[in-house]
Amino acid sequence: MPEGHGRALSAVLERHDRARGAWGPQGHHRRPRQQPSRPGQVPRRRERRRNRGREHPHGDSAGLRAGLGIAAAAALLSWRSGRGGSANPGGCRPGQGAKLIRIGAVLLVVPVLAFAQSEAEKLDALRTRIEGLRAKIAEAEESRTEARDQLRDSERAISEASRALRASGGRRAAAQRDLDTLLRRGQALETEIASRREGLGRLLTLRYLNGEQSGLKLLLSAEQPGRIARELHYYGYVSRAQAEFIGELRSSLARLKELEARSRERNAEIAAIESARRTERAALIKQQEEHRKVLARVSSQLHAQRREVQHLERDESRLSRLVEELGRVIAATPLLRNERVPEPDGAEGSLSGLKRGLRLPIRGVLANRFGAQRPSGGPSWKGLFIRSPSGQEVRAVASGRVVFADWLRGFGNLLIIDHGKGYLTIYGNNESVLKQVGEPVRTGDAVATVGASGGNMESGLYFEIRHEGKAFDPMRWVSLK
Repeated sequence: MPEGHGRALSAVLERHDRARGAWGPQGHHRRPRQQPSRPGQVPRRRERRRNRGREHPHGDSAGLRAGLGIAAAAALLSWRSGRGGSANPGGCRPGQGAKLIRIGAVLLVVPVLAFAQSEAEKLDALRTRIEGLRAKIAEAEESRTEARDQLRDSERAISEASRALRASGGRRAAAQRDLDTLLRRGQALETEIASRREGLGRLLTLRYLNGEQSGLKLLLSAEQPGRIARELHYYGYVSRAQAEFIGELRSSLARLKELEARSRERNAEIAAIESARRTERAALIKQQEEHRKVLARVSSQLHAQRREVQHLERDESRLSRLVEELGRVIAATPLLRNERVPEPDGAEGSLSGLKRGLRLPIRGVLANRFGAQRPSGGPSWKGLFIRSPSGQEVRAVASGRVVFADWLRGFGNLLIIDHGKGYLTIYGNNESVLKQVGEPVRTGDAVATVGASGGNMESGLYFEIRHEGKAFDPMRWVSLK
């Protein structure tokens, strides 16, 4: 037995042993008579108590198997003595040892099969959970891809906003240069105005010092006409110069005010553009941060789910190894053998009338049972595989009519018999099919011969019973005694 199998089998046998010990006495059965103990023999009651008490998970499976063998023998002897049969003075009667071996084999195989099936169901549930997590991981991958796309779009938008902000900064710089030019022109105008004001002041001062005389006064004076004409011309020139100077001064002041207003408007426009660009960029940066958080959260979730899948896959691997070990243990356990086949008596009883009295189609060893997990990890067995030499006749378990007789992938040469009331029997893996579709068959008729068709490596018969299309365990109706 490979390393680790003994411990798993011990736990299974101990569980079965504790369950057997918890049954207690059956009040409606006759109490078995106590066999006298031989010198040095430990009483069976103490032996059973000792076996029940051994519950350590690292206990020896051989001792438990021995305890089960003793319990099986005691149960058989008690049953015989309860019926009033006389015991053989030398021990067991002829053939009783073989029956004890078969009973012990049943006690060993049944709990191991049940435990293996339970572990296989756990393995299927674990695989289903892993598949569900993988589906969630795929969804999270899509979410992360979407978050990455959104982050990419945000980064592109931020880049565009930064470029526009930089361009507006360039326009702001150009506007600032224009403003500087306007300021310089304004300073030049102010200098010019100051100069003109200074010239006007000198002119007024000079006129004041020379004594200002009006044109009427000059005309009424006794001065010479020539001098009066020159004075009048001079006064006219000064007056026109003063008026022109004042007009230019007013024009320069108005132009300066206009330039200042334009400069203020340009600055306000550029400031508004910059403010909008900054607001847009800030919103994009905030959106980018949110997308980064979403991406980080999804990545963290993916990491956690992948880590959980890794843990579950390790659990699945351990459970798979356990199921494989149990399969090897079951394979190494003595299997039941069928020796009773339907007799060709020509009876036409229905299949449903054979409950608890059904005989299997061939003689052989029951290698695989209904509901057992396949070694390949596929779906569980929905029937029996009876190992038997090639060429042995396969007999109909009940009367009916052949509804299928052909080769089918995975089942080889396959024969199906309809027994009425929704019952079908299926015979697969045959070497040859002896009946054709539509032929009636009676209980015990040879309908096929055993083989290894359909790609199977072992010679034997695959047998199923179905009712209304659903398979059930044929052993519910079969008695191997």
